[in-house]
Amino acid sequence: MSSSSHTTSTIGVAGAPSRRNTELAMLVFAVLIPVFAYINVGLAKDGSVPAGALGYTLGLGCLAAVAHLVVRRFAPYADPLMLPIAVLLNGLGLVLIWRLDLEPSITTAKLGGAMAPRQLLWSTVGIALFVAVLMLLKDHRILQRYTYISMVVALVLLLLPMVPGIGQEVYGARIWIRIPGVGSLQPAEFAKIFLAVFFAGYLMVKRDALALASRRFLGIYLPRGRDLGPILMIWGVSLMILVLETDLGTSMLIFGLFVIMLYVATERTSWVIFGLLLSALGAVVVASLSPHVGSRVDGWLDPLARVPDGQGGMGVTETAQALYSIGSGGMLGSGLGQGYSRLIGGIAPKSDYILSTVGEELGLAGCMAVLILYALLIQRGIRTALAARDPFGKLLAVGLSGAFALQVFVVAGGVTALIPLTGMTMPFLAQGGSSVIANWALVAILLRISDTARRPAPAPASSPDAEMTQVVRP
Repeated sequence: MSSSSHTTSTIGVAGAPSRRNTELAMLVFAVLIPVFAYINVGLAKDGSVPAGALGYTLGLGCLAAVAHLVVRRFAPYADPLMLPIAVLLNGLGLVLIWRLDLEPSITTAKLGGAMAPRQLLWSTVGIALFVAVLMLLKDHRILQRYTYISMVVALVLLLLPMVPGIGQEVYGARIWIRIPGVGSLQPAEFAKIFLAVFFAGYLMVKRDALALASRRFLGIYLPRGRDLGPILMIWGVSLMILVLETDLGTSMLIFGLFVIMLYVATERTSWVIFGLLLSALGAVVVASLSPHVGSRVDGWLDPLARVPDGQGGMGVTETAQALYSIGSGGMLGSGLGQGYSRLIGGIAPKSDYILSTVGEELGLAGCMAVLILYALLIQRGIRTALAARDPFGKLLAVGLSGAFALQVFVVAGGVTALIPLTGMTMPFLAQGGSSVIANWALVAILLRISDTARRPAPAPASSPDAEMTQVVRP
């Protein structure tokens, strides 16, 4: 009997496997798939293997290896799927941007020249931030101490583009800041992480009060009037950003993130319905007052409308061009490097409409594969939230996963004309230094929460009292 008990305790101390070898095996495929895609583009365009194939392989492989070693050392029990998926998406994004760099009408001096080398540099910075987060953030619960500081930082980041001399307006939206020697950055990409930290800390404390209902109307429990303050404040901030910066994407992201986390914290459907009503009301008002937002909505309602092409003639909207591009890809696509993404005007093929290049050259199958990769990454984030042992970790994981999911939805929905185009970038896939750096930090925080959730409990220490001999009383 004693031997059986001893064996059971030994198995318990061993704990769950870390799954780091599984992560390493998947990372090999996550590197090889973009490398083969890179070679495929070269063969399609020039009939030969690109000269930079070896350098691209070594560069992406080294970045993946460094990230894996850091996870193995500092987060050994973290989810084994998140890092390979992020590396694969980042690698495919580099290939697609390089493929578009080969089109002279897209890559010109006016549009900034070739973007793939710059995107590789930003990816390296993103991996460096990923490493720093895992090394310095020993426990995600430390972030709870900075709940209101995170709110202040997020507001500063969101308002920076409106500061004269710092903010920069590009294509009608004032969402960029220019840093000398670095270039343009989009601070809203980093603000979403700080907002998730603030919402998680705030809702963990206030969720009981927000869950209370005062009255029932048409089968729906409506929140109390004094509890509407938080959602009205966030609604006002999102409207302010939409009006002053004409940034439809960030406005949707902020308000949607708060409603998602509010629903998870309170389990009240009424908050979701109330949030959707406020969102629809704000969108209608701003679309009627802001010409830039109004033009986005008009392009969504009638994508085939004739618009000035900038050369004295009339053409179709970029949304229509993207839809034509996706439709021409069919089921399996035209093949990497053999599409006509250059027909989409300006720099949009590398940013707003890079998903249309996927649809044209990889077809519906390739487009669905990319969306499934995003869905898997979001699912692993939600699974991390379910496994987290503390309420702050649960809410933070839901918030980060929700922000990522919202960004994917609004970009994919805008490209396919499901919703108005927002101007946001597809995470990891599209050109954008701010986006790739911020999303690598987001994945690092999710891995830290996952490591804490999956780490086996320490074995109980043996008590010396159990081995004491019986005391003989006089």
